[in-house]
Amino acid sequence: MSSSAPGSRNKRKTQLGFVSSRSGDKSVKVTVAYKTPHPLYHKVVNRQTVLHVHDEKNETKVGDKVEVMETRPLSRLKRWRVVSIVQKAVTTDAVAISEQDVAELVPTKITKA
Repeated sequence: MSSSAPGSRNKRKTQLGFVSSRSGDKSVKVTVAYKTPHPLYHKVVNRQTVLHVHDEKNETKVGDKVEVMETRPLSRLKRWRVVSIVQKAVTTDAVAISEQDVAELVPTKITKA
């Protein structure tokens, strides 16, 4: 029996996580959060795993919820790739503000109210 027959490919692991960083061209870091009980005290503890993920089309942004799939090693750390964007991040376009704008809005000890 040949292992290269169509349909005999093993199911690959998939995970849902949030893009936490755009680390380079076609690369993102995805944080997968989960809860697990503490081994001794049995309190539920929040944990997270950071995956280095290949993003072929550079279409994800920080804050996007993505589905990633296990794949062959693509670099020293990348073993996952983006399958789909489940939910886009709710972001507004960042507008640069000057120091003077901040000084006008925020009262400090130097400025007289």
